[in-house]
Amino acid sequence: MNTPSSNGLTVLVLAGTRPGVPDPMAVAAGVSHKAILPVGGTPMILRVITALQATPAVGRIAVCIDNPSVLKGIVPAGIDILPSRPEGPSASVLAGLTQFGTPLLVTTADNALLRPEWITEFLEKCDPRSDVAAAVAPEVTVLRDVPVTKRTFIRLSDLAFSGCNLFLFRTPAAVNVAALWLRVEKNRKHPLRIAWLLGPFVLLKAVLKKLSRADLCSRITKMTGAKAELICLSDGRAAVDVDKPADLVLTEKLLAAEAST
Repeated sequence: MNTPSSNGLTVLVLAGTRPGVPDPMAVAAGVSHKAILPVGGTPMILRVITALQATPAVGRIAVCIDNPSVLKGIVPAGIDILPSRPEGPSASVLAGLTQFGTPLLVTTADNALLRPEWITEFLEKCDPRSDVAAAVAPEVTVLRDVPVTKRTFIRLSDLAFSGCNLFLFRTPAAVNVAALWLRVEKNRKHPLRIAWLLGPFVLLKAVLKKLSRADLCSRITKMTGAKAELICLSDGRAAVDVDKPADLVLTEKLLAAEAST
């Protein structure tokens, strides 16, 4: 394992749950938080931390969770703990940006397949002129590498992709993107409000399947002042997280297949 650099990139791992909303995956597994759900016998959060610790560019690692006591005996020494915000992940990211500043790499505890090479590829592909970046896996890549998976794909005119739960808030301007995310999240139960927030012309283009990757990033820049980009990863497995029972089965199969090679 590589020793994380003391002056390397700070990473925030989102591991909290919404107050009063038990995660069905955690309930089914008999644990309090999905983050500690065993995947192949190892708590998910530990798999994520191990991958981060093996990434040369990573330095400080912080876990954002509502009840730190559940991590006792699971998370290794040297990992910072940040209380998660009850408003949701976007508010927790904003809190992380306030405490740690930028650049800040953000991922999630259910990113159980996370690999150091995916993180390295993501960071190397990021444009140094960008303020914020999100890792995605193109549909064709996901179907090539994980043909049995059922993922949600966002369809633009020039790219169909699934998110990889990996974000880089590279500069202070990226805080504005996290603030926009918070506004969207607050209206998550009101699609029309979100559509109005993003703008009617953007919505119309999306409905007509004429919204391009450049259009989407340009709209984010216009709304936040931050230059945004989508980074396509070369391994379709990067789009697989543990969000439902079928994902857990698939993830364990992929881990077993990797271990046997």
